[in-house]
Amino acid sequence: MICRRCVVAGKVQGVWYRASTQRQAQALGITGYARNLPDGRVEILACGEAAALQRLQDWLWQGPPAAEVTDVHCTPAADAAPLGFQTL
Repeated sequence: MICRRCVVAGKVQGVWYRASTQRQAQALGITGYARNLPDGRVEILACGEAAALQRLQDWLWQGPPAAEVTDVHCTPAADAAPLGFQTL
């Protein structure tokens, strides 16, 4: 199991981005969280199998229908894998 931290920019707050990410992550067996950042971006910690993480990372570029994603930047994370996936 590996973890990645992704920061998503664009119109991603107020469009159900975190809740939609939670549903996608749970469907893929990924644990972690999604939270809003003060600058309007969303941060995601995702932990799981490499193939599942890649599928989530690909989905982050799309997001829910009302989102307008302009950038997704993911880096390896040394965090311990949390239980479940939460929106913070």
